[in-house]
Amino acid sequence: MAVAKIISSTQNNTKEIPEYRLAPSNLEAEQWVLGAVLCNNEMLLKVSDFLLPEHFYSPAHGLIYSHILKFADRGLVASPVTLKNYMDQEPMLADQGGSAYLATLAGMSGNIFGLKDYAQSIYEASLRRQLIALGQDVVEESYTANVEQSPMQIVEQAEHKLYSLASSGEYEKGFQPLTSALTESIRRAENALQYQDSISGIPTAFRDLDKLLGGLHDSDLLILAARPSMGKTALAVNVAYNAAKYFHAQHKLNNAEPQALKSVGFFSLEMSAEQLATRMLSMATDLGSSDIRRGRIDPKRGDLEKLLEGNRQLAELPFFIDDTPALTIAAVRTRARRLKRKYNLGLLVVDYLQLLRGVGKAGSENRVQEVSEITQGLKAIAKELNIPVLALSQLSRAVESRDDKRPQLSDLRESGSIEQDADVVMFIFREAYYIERKKPNEDSDKFPAWFEEMQKVNNLAEVMIAKHRNGAIGNVTMHFDGLTTRFGNHDGQHFAQPLE
Repeated sequence: MAVAKIISSTQNNTKEIPEYRLAPSNLEAEQWVLGAVLCNNEMLLKVSDFLLPEHFYSPAHGLIYSHILKFADRGLVASPVTLKNYMDQEPMLADQGGSAYLATLAGMSGNIFGLKDYAQSIYEASLRRQLIALGQDVVEESYTANVEQSPMQIVEQAEHKLYSLASSGEYEKGFQPLTSALTESIRRAENALQYQDSISGIPTAFRDLDKLLGGLHDSDLLILAARPSMGKTALAVNVAYNAAKYFHAQHKLNNAEPQALKSVGFFSLEMSAEQLATRMLSMATDLGSSDIRRGRIDPKRGDLEKLLEGNRQLAELPFFIDDTPALTIAAVRTRARRLKRKYNLGLLVVDYLQLLRGVGKAGSENRVQEVSEITQGLKAIAKELNIPVLALSQLSRAVESRDDKRPQLSDLRESGSIEQDADVVMFIFREAYYIERKKPNEDSDKFPAWFEEMQKVNNLAEVMIAKHRNGAIGNVTMHFDGLTTRFGNHDGQHFAQPLE
């Protein structure tokens, strides 16, 4: 009995939900907007950049607006008279009184001063209806048990649809005056004056690479590709580590607010967060990553103190790792957006793009289309968040079948869209990798010649910039230390020091 009373009480306190609800709409606003445009076609210029026929709740109103837009595109006057013959042929207008309804609309316009406000109310009602439909879809999919679709995939798809809906609402961002673009261009030029070698973007701390690229620029998609064991993850970690140090140093230098501190986001789809952290610890301490992982450190040499100091320095860096495997491009976009909102994301690294998945089922059936969707998505993230996105990529085996193993743009694996969508395409080539595999026996006559050849290329890496949308292409010779997986400048000082 007590349980029954509790249930009864709970039910009585529950807010009643109406059995039927009318979809959000504003039919009066639709009539006034149509009437104003029919009376004066120039009014269309105030609303046509964001108000579309599908935003009208009444199908008849949407049809009339669609015909008005078609007339405007042809340079014709759209009025009750000129539209009459077309409207008489539309059964949808029969319930409204046929073409005579156009005259009724024109008579309702009056002196309308808030046309854009009326149009915006129509648009917002349409957004609300789309949100309701999206919510209903999520409810239906959540109730339906589908072996091929996990709950997290439903969440990701819902976030993707919600983001698309939000993006469609950014109608204010259309044409902008040249003065705005010029102001941004001058700002970048001023930033370049502050740094040596005219670096206007985020410095990689590698002198010769920064000379060619000018740093990593906002809204750019950079592809770093190589065959396995060439060091693409190592170079990406180096760049990300140096960028995080740069963000931290600049924030301290400017004595800025905490929320102004930019951060680095690293999607590690192949390595675990612990493995990535070990690599960074190796870079910070000059201790071999393999030695750190296996505990081969010597307290007598001060290795333990190095580890503790390196750990302290790394802990201060605004660096975030996501090692979730098999992410979709929609999930990457969602998580990057969250990181931007919460920690002011300034650079995003994806290791590597072939391990990402597309959103729809079509992607799994056509890998080329799926990779195209992924690269387009990464470029969209770069533009939306206004940050550089560095994505790693595998190369096809065609490289191995050539005498000259240096990569080419045609070697980019699975899709030409990688080359098309990228602003910068870079390759890593280490000749020592191939020569080392030709090593003869030490007592062989060929060993001295091999050893001499190996000495010339040992610890050298070539970074080849094969595409640069906004600058020059060229090759950069760098130093590579396999023990600590560190890249550095190719000079007497070997390793570049990040800007402080």
